[in-house]
Amino acid sequence: MKTGIIGLPQVGKTSLFKILTKANIEDRGYSNPREAHIGIAKVPDDRLDKLAVQAKTRKTVYASVEYADLAAIGEEALKETSFLTNLRNVDAIIHVLRAFENDTIPHVGPIDPLRDIGNVEIDMIVSDLGQIEKRIERVQKDMKKAKTPETEKELALLLRCKAQTEAEKPLREMELTADEKKMIRGFMFLSQKPILYVLNISESTTLGADVEDAVAKYGLTEIASRPSSGATAICGKVEAELAEMEDADAAEFLEGYGLTESGLRRLIRKSFELLGLATFFTVGEVECRAWTIPANCRAQEAAGAIHSDLEKHFIRAETIHWDTLLAAGSEAAARAQGTLRLEGKDYLVKDGDVLNIRHSG
Repeated sequence: MKTGIIGLPQVGKTSLFKILTKANIEDRGYSNPREAHIGIAKVPDDRLDKLAVQAKTRKTVYASVEYADLAAIGEEALKETSFLTNLRNVDAIIHVLRAFENDTIPHVGPIDPLRDIGNVEIDMIVSDLGQIEKRIERVQKDMKKAKTPETEKELALLLRCKAQTEAEKPLREMELTADEKKMIRGFMFLSQKPILYVLNISESTTLGADVEDAVAKYGLTEIASRPSSGATAICGKVEAELAEMEDADAAEFLEGYGLTESGLRRLIRKSFELLGLATFFTVGEVECRAWTIPANCRAQEAAGAIHSDLEKHFIRAETIHWDTLLAAGSEAAARAQGTLRLEGKDYLVKDGDVLNIRHSG
């Protein structure tokens, strides 16, 4: 699953990408400023850390998120084939918004994240509308030759999408059935993608409170509550300093700002949630690992995340929630207490479950 990072010029999106993924863009030979930079960020998870300590494991493997740093977005950028292709190929979007004051970094007009959201959203909606209109024209032409139930359904759905975009509303806010989502999946509409708005705020002595208040302060509460949307805040300047520190020093640094965790941890977690993902764990002395699955995934399908053979030959899953296992002290103790239970293939795996797959392979 890939998340694209977008934003207007000089908002701090590339700096955020570098901090997230530890990517050194300058050293990687990128000559084209419109080229997408790709990097991987591990998903910090205190639950996995605690399980690894309990199991005395030799190796800890975290879940990961793939990020793509895209060129500065705008009406002209969305007319470029390469930029459009890069943006269409992501599963979700992080829109970085400037909310910091810095006279040395130019900005067109007053700082207004809500205005910037509206401008970028309209550009994406207009791009989608053009694509919808072209497809409607093609379907109507085909229907003159031969009508089928499939083309009639597609046309009806496209006309709904057209009405939505003409009303300047993003497609992510449309109610669609699973079949309808499947029908238009191939178009990779921009305004249909889940989106996380990230406010890049100024450094301050009250940063902890400022981060908590930023979404409401800049008027993003309502827009962040819409379907497949969310919002959070970071201070890019502070995050850049944190990225260079050892864990102990970072904890002390955060405390000085009144922060309980880095903005990046919160951002990664929120982008993970936005993709509709969940995590389960496998625990052992050799390895403790976090596995990524769709939310509400069945146990047999979750087994396939480990290996396709486990899904094919699935029998049962020994299951316990991570905090219950920690409280028990060990799997043996949990089994003796009766808190480690057996679940069948249709069990819906909960975020934070620890699974041990029994199979016949």
